[in-house]
Amino acid sequence: MHYVYLTIAIAAEVIATSFLRLSDGFTKPLPTLIVLCGYAVAFYLLSLTLRTMPTGVVYAIWSGAGIVLIAAIAWIFQGQRLDLPAMLGMALILAGVVVLNVFSRVVPH
Repeated sequence: MHYVYLTIAIAAEVIATSFLRLSDGFTKPLPTLIVLCGYAVAFYLLSLTLRTMPTGVVYAIWSGAGIVLIAAIAWIFQGQRLDLPAMLGMALILAGVVVLNVFSRVVPH
């Protein structure tokens, strides 16, 4: 169940972060509401995940997946471009998340 909580937490955080730009400094009500609700859901579910998984591992998965997903969303929907070093760096981050999940004995399976 901890991976379900973590996956939904990451998705909620990615949605909230994506709407942060659209909130225009919290001056637009609907995007601001989405940001606040998204972060509330994300942090609540993250706290549930931390009941059964180590903080360092959870944060590595959370931040790694979030970085890659936010960059992809910004590229697709906001027209932001990534150069080769940025894409390689994100590939390494993603590889690190995979290594943690597949090979680490610290992560409960």
